[in-house]
Amino acid sequence: MPYLYRAPGPEAHPVPKDARTTHSSGQSFEQLRQECLQRGTLFEDADFPASNSSLFYSERPQVPFVWKRPGEIVKNPEFILGGATRTDICQGELGDCWLLAAIASLTLNQKALARVIPQDQSFGPGYAGIFHFQFWQHSEWLDVVIDDRLPTFRDRLVFLHSADHNEFWSALLEKAYAKLNGSYEALKGGSAIEAMEDFTGGVAETFQMKEAPENFYEILEKALKRGSLLGCFIDTGSAAESEARTPFGLIKGHAYSVTGIDQVNFRGQRIELIRVRNPWGQVEWNGSWSDSSPEWRSVRPAEQKRLCHTALDDGEFWMAFKDFKAHFDKVEICNLTPDALEEDAVHKWEVTVHQGSWVRGSTAGGCRNFLDTFWTNPQIKLSLTEKDEGQEECSFLVALMQKDRRKLKRFGANVLTIGYAIYECPDKDEHLNKDFFRYHASRARSKTFINLREVSDRFKLPPGEYMLIPSTFEPHQEADFCLRIFSEKKAITRPYRDMDGNVDIDLPEPPKPTPPDQETEEEQRFRALFEQVAGEDMEVTAEELEYVLNAVLRKKKDIKFKKLSLISCKNIISLMDTSGNGKLEFDEFKVFWDKLKQWINLFLRFDADKSGTMSTYELRTALKAAGFQLSSHLLQLIVLRYADEELQMDFDDFLNCLVRLENASRVFQALSTKNKEFIHLTINEFIHLTMNI
Repeated sequence: MPYLYRAPGPEAHPVPKDARTTHSSGQSFEQLRQECLQRGTLFEDADFPASNSSLFYSERPQVPFVWKRPGEIVKNPEFILGGATRTDICQGELGDCWLLAAIASLTLNQKALARVIPQDQSFGPGYAGIFHFQFWQHSEWLDVVIDDRLPTFRDRLVFLHSADHNEFWSALLEKAYAKLNGSYEALKGGSAIEAMEDFTGGVAETFQMKEAPENFYEILEKALKRGSLLGCFIDTGSAAESEARTPFGLIKGHAYSVTGIDQVNFRGQRIELIRVRNPWGQVEWNGSWSDSSPEWRSVRPAEQKRLCHTALDDGEFWMAFKDFKAHFDKVEICNLTPDALEEDAVHKWEVTVHQGSWVRGSTAGGCRNFLDTFWTNPQIKLSLTEKDEGQEECSFLVALMQKDRRKLKRFGANVLTIGYAIYECPDKDEHLNKDFFRYHASRARSKTFINLREVSDRFKLPPGEYMLIPSTFEPHQEADFCLRIFSEKKAITRPYRDMDGNVDIDLPEPPKPTPPDQETEEEQRFRALFEQVAGEDMEVTAEELEYVLNAVLRKKKDIKFKKLSLISCKNIISLMDTSGNGKLEFDEFKVFWDKLKQWINLFLRFDADKSGTMSTYELRTALKAAGFQLSSHLLQLIVLRYADEELQMDFDDFLNCLVRLENASRVFQALSTKNKEFIHLTINEFIHLTMNI
């Protein structure tokens, strides 16, 4: 499916207020609930039905699942019982430990929790079998409505459940997140940081334990105090190691949540401890400072109570921080603001958001390794104007997120390898071309290109004008993306102007025909051919034009050419016919023929490999040379309309494209001249409508 660039410019970073309604009916949660209460029925969500299609897309359930409402499972269901806590999260028969680890971290931040789980719902008065949850997606908050039918087997929930079988908030939250991503199966495998961002709209930061700074304990302590969500992970050497248990009771390839950090007095020393939780709700660390380890015997009861130490097999455990660093490989932190955890100061951040697309054939140029296409990627201008307080540079953070890859898994889409580069750009306002990147190195870049949903890094650069190029690693890979730029001081960001859809097209006036006495030998031969085809009336119809052009172009050995259709020739006549009789006189045809020769030369010039076809990545420059400067959205539509599977254009498609562009632009200019108060479309919008692409 195509991915089209839609946003004309940067957006303000949204402040969480009312989330956008997402139900296909267009009704809000409260409207749907009131409708059910008035009818005396329980809500059934047609958008996410109680069927196998909501469970799996590539397999069939191994057991016969039965969808039941909580009231059909237990006598007295409760939405939240004694507060939503991390102990309410027990993993079921679905490989979504990453999601559960994020939910456990979410329960530690009551403000964020209340945003995700609105408090206006329960199984008490007003119950109508409908619940809703709110998630952040690509810079906006969405309100996801579900019914409360849950998959069960033998009257037990199959997936996420609470340790208390009467409590259902966590199971319903998992269902809402499954709906957001298309199915329960779509939740298999992932990184906790993904869900953490969807719960907060925060900024991801990842620390590899081997490269962690010396003050890493203080960094984690500060993160928890600020309300950040934290997860940790043990790498696997192979797929066979996934969920393998170590001798110390830890699970490889498994997402854990960090739920606390503290120090304890132990035999006259202060020992740094960290608390970790396994979303399984069981299976714990068995080394030093584990639930039943002898170290606790030397800790006063009051201190144990302060640390909430218990010997329950509930999946949560303390361990010495030095052991944590030795046994875990990675820590993921979702910061609610972009403030660096290495610093004490809390800043006010300026944030802008760009929504964009990588489209095969036009804006999916790949990384700098692919110079021939890299320059065609979206280019976003970044103006750093104000230095940080007391500094000579400007601090900013760039977070690039690929959109909806989990939802598209059912169609075979995988998470792409993505990253970005930042270049110091010249003063002139133009799309940077291939030669610029050939001779200029980047000033900054993402640490790596990686197959994660989001890549984010912090930078400091001197004030100036920069161009940020987000890309996939390989060219020709399609995806939509969301780019967030956080800066401590106001930074001006905007896509390069040929992307904004508001740029006029500068068309040259058609050249005057050559007088007969100055015609070349080739032109004289062509006049003879024209007279032969046109007949006594010396005017060419669309059918006659079709014959002439195909006869001439078929002789061109250096271009690939299929056959001009009758409709193409009618388009040419409508472009060149000044008398309005639907035919071309010789002078009108001669003007077109001169233009046709220019277009043939243009086509050959941009046929870099002399294959007889033009690469769509060169189309932007070729059209600009022909007098057109189009928005990226319109350029993408043209590629989708005219390019073949190999992202090449034959000459007849190129000719069709140019004729349609000229036709649409001339009509626009005529209308806008005569009806200045009537025409409110931009030239690109008008061409989009009139070219019928």
